[in-house]
Amino acid sequence: MEKAKVSVIQLFAMMFIFNLGTSLIVAYGIDAKKDAWLAILLGMCMGMILFFIYYSLFRQYPNLPLTGYARKIFGKNLGWIIGLLYVLGFLYMAARNVRDFGSLLVSSTLPETPLLAVNVSLVLVICYVLYLGIEVLGRTAEVFIVVLLLLGVVGNFFVFVSGNVDFHQLRPFLGHGWKLPLTVAFRDVFFFPYGEMIAFTMLLPYLNRPKLVKKVWLSAMVSSGLLLSWTASLNIAVLGVDTVGRSVFPTLLTIGKVNLFDFIERLDAIVVFTMLLTVFFKVSIFFYGAVIGMVDLFKLNNHQQILLPIGGIAIFLSMTMASSFPEHLEEGHYVLHYYFIGFHLLIPLLMLLVAMIRNGFKKKDKPKSNVT
Repeated sequence: MEKAKVSVIQLFAMMFIFNLGTSLIVAYGIDAKKDAWLAILLGMCMGMILFFIYYSLFRQYPNLPLTGYARKIFGKNLGWIIGLLYVLGFLYMAARNVRDFGSLLVSSTLPETPLLAVNVSLVLVICYVLYLGIEVLGRTAEVFIVVLLLLGVVGNFFVFVSGNVDFHQLRPFLGHGWKLPLTVAFRDVFFFPYGEMIAFTMLLPYLNRPKLVKKVWLSAMVSSGLLLSWTASLNIAVLGVDTVGRSVFPTLLTIGKVNLFDFIERLDAIVVFTMLLTVFFKVSIFFYGAVIGMVDLFKLNNHQQILLPIGGIAIFLSMTMASSFPEHLEEGHYVLHYYFIGFHLLIPLLMLLVAMIRNGFKKKDKPKSNVT
């Protein structure tokens, strides 16, 4: 593993931006209709279950990444295979987010630019930052979280003063009862993005103050969850639930409706730049998890030698995983749900149970020292 250390603030910044990711831009939780904001909050609360599992595994093996303690728990051979499956999953998720950003940029800002050019540019920049190390990525997140929050304040300010906000469009509360938001919370929000935070199990050994993992992780989850819930409610209040449901990038439409005195308008760049920041860090975390996993599984000397080959694979996947963007979204909405249940919930839960049983037996087998 790379010899590096990440501070508490840097870890919080990376987790916070990671959770926002593409969730800030797409029609997040809209299957719950006007209660999308509530479904997001419920999903955040359900995400605490996943946090408990991942954190408990970290407590059992504080110096190992997920690929390392998978071999400790399941044995060398089976654990190696499971670790490789997680590495491939991280790489696939990195490619999905590259495709998300490329599609947004091409459709909204650069319609004449080939999707391949956008994807290659993003991946090459990420490879360069990760070549410099995880500490550089942490310091970059520490700076850009401030920029991200400033963009959010500016964007919200202009949306409100434009007079397009009508919170009556959020009524009635629980118009379809509790069943719909609870279903959406478990099916969508529970795993996206909170289940995706399993990627941080590859980074936690780098934290310089491991005792603060619990506070950092929970604070990042809650703060990002509240921001996502607010964004969903604001989109509905401006556009209406039907328009949000039909839109691929409703936040882009929301800010696009701003027009003050026929002078301040076309603020789409705020959303595009926001997604550039969030996707950059989300792809970087997934990508780094895949690279470090490869280094751990194949006993390589360092991660730098495989950055470009894995980056090439990510670019190839981002271009070939779906023939169109609607197909890409459909795949993520339904097919990946089963992957999330298996690899983000069931396997980590099984690992935790086996680790607790094994470590419990080891403590019982230790001979008691004689005190004279």
